[in-house]
Amino acid sequence: MEHILLRSRDISDIRKLDVYLRNGGYEGLKKAVLEHTSDQVIQIVKDSGLRGRGGAGFSTGMKWSFIPRDYPVKYVVVNADESEPGTFKDRELMEFNPHQVIEGAMIAAYAIKARAVYIYLRGEFWDIAGDLDQCIEQAREKGLVGQNILGTDWSCECYTHLGAGAYICGEETALLNSLQGLIGQPRVRPPFPAQVGGGLYYEPTVVNNVETLANVPWIIVNGAEAYKKIGTEKSPGTKIFCVSGHVNNPGNYEFPLGITFRQLIEAAGGMRDGKKCKAILPSGASGPVVPGTDKVLDTPLTYEDVAAIDTVLGSASVIIMDEDTDMVWAALKMARFFKHESCGKCTPCREGTYWLYRVISDLYKGNATLKDIELLADVAANMQGVTICALGDFAANPILSTVKHFRAEYEAYVKAQKPATVASAAD
Repeated sequence: MEHILLRSRDISDIRKLDVYLRNGGYEGLKKAVLEHTSDQVIQIVKDSGLRGRGGAGFSTGMKWSFIPRDYPVKYVVVNADESEPGTFKDRELMEFNPHQVIEGAMIAAYAIKARAVYIYLRGEFWDIAGDLDQCIEQAREKGLVGQNILGTDWSCECYTHLGAGAYICGEETALLNSLQGLIGQPRVRPPFPAQVGGGLYYEPTVVNNVETLANVPWIIVNGAEAYKKIGTEKSPGTKIFCVSGHVNNPGNYEFPLGITFRQLIEAAGGMRDGKKCKAILPSGASGPVVPGTDKVLDTPLTYEDVAAIDTVLGSASVIIMDEDTDMVWAALKMARFFKHESCGKCTPCREGTYWLYRVISDLYKGNATLKDIELLADVAANMQGVTICALGDFAANPILSTVKHFRAEYEAYVKAQKPATVASAAD
């Protein structure tokens, strides 16, 4: 299959502007700006069925359409924070095909008539930020960024901005706060980012993930109908699946939406050492764990089919766990992560993540009773749907799903007073 996103696999040195231009680069931006109105661009993207690739899976064109048309100051923010455990797709796109990301962002900016694009990168991506700055200047020299783009009366700047490594800043309103120099904590909504008072500098703003925007140039050049022929009816297009864990060849894999977990594992070289798949995290640490049953393995990887097995596709950071994995240990590691990354703004998340970690640590150390399993599940259940952002739900998901599917392992720690097998796991 010819890649839409991971084109660096097909075309050597496509990260260089001259190579990118020779292979259709910036034709999408030219077609958008010179042949379509901004409303037409929004409609094309809406008709394509492109859904956000950062986790939520919301209609991209619909998101753009929420921006007030005649308001004078608007922004596009590219979410390149990529802080979800097991996710590394955006990094590859920015490292090896940066101009496609910039082009997609500029098309989005034209669609809403933004005056500036900000690419917000996690702090560890300082080297990528430097490369993107060079790419932006190259695009500026070609009249693709800056003043009077492509000889029109539309002007739009493009900047990079580094965060400071906080997981919560992957949430769009926390990201906006961080970008403004405020504490990286989520905002209470409404107003939403697309509304006056809710976006960057409190102006209407579109926030899109890197992978989402990298799809846009192909859609504009080839049309909505061509894109809809890829993938499934409700989940069109291709998706980059970040596969890690107990597989032979972890890495990024681009496939049309609709392949199964089993096919994805086979593409990644199969299970390591020939062992069986015990459990899968379809969306990094934030989604519910599912067992490696035939029903799960044969589930198509679409937004709607994955939801039918009580989990989420999210950013498709697929972590595979084999038959030797201790699921209580795995849940403990995720509980510790979310306790550390909770911003502390709202009580259910701040206190809930603390108690999740404390109770599961006691279970893991053999200092708990069977009632503590119920307590653990009860704390997690009471965190869902009551926090300002989704981090409370994310923290609860691996706890509730492992208790549901692997309860016997929790009970084994209690009944046998089983000591921790990894020295510092609960520290």
